[in-house]
Amino acid sequence: MKIICIGRNYIDHAKELNNPVPASPVFFLKPDSAILRNNSPFFYPDFSEEIHYETELVYRIGKLGKTIQEKFAHTYYDAIGLGIDFTARDLQNQCKEKGLPWEVAKAFDGSAVVSKLMALSELGNMERGTKNGEQGGIGFQLRINRDVVQTGNSKNMIFSIDRIIAHVSRYMTLKTGDLIFTGTPAGVGPVQIGHHLEGWLEDKKLLDFFIR
Repeated sequence: MKIICIGRNYIDHAKELNNPVPASPVFFLKPDSAILRNNSPFFYPDFSEEIHYETELVYRIGKLGKTIQEKFAHTYYDAIGLGIDFTARDLQNQCKEKGLPWEVAKAFDGSAVVSKLMALSELGNMERGTKNGEQGGIGFQLRINRDVVQTGNSKNMIFSIDRIIAHVSRYMTLKTGDLIFTGTPAGVGPVQIGHHLEGWLEDKKLLDFFIR
């Protein structure tokens, strides 16, 4: 399986990092060795002094697909959860300055935290639906030491999950079990040893782990 990560998918996050807002989905990959599950602790690596959290909605691909039309994309994912794309920001900035790829800053072991995944039927307020006459969405939140540091909602994504699936599947086959990290809202920042991270999907706490 592969982990597909979407960058710059919230306007406010692109602005906070002084990045241009993309015209089409920007994506990169993480290896399966990056996955950190079961609320296991994240061990701060010795090669970075600036690890940042980026909280994201994560969708699981439920069947094989290639060149998927956007109108059918919703039939290709079957579960959703929370993820944290840990980023070695100092290494990433160094790579950007030199015009180099930045997998070293994104794809290291433990850099893709993934919560328990929930069936879509467990969430009644999906982005394709409506609530009180307004477009619905999936809300999420990250707290560090009980302080709210990030709040997001799927309705604020520049590119919906359906658009993402249609775009990515033009270039690579999506396989059962693949994970798509859909981008992070504003509010990213550093973690430190001893921090307690809790992540909420709507009213369900799915992440609860420590930085060691």
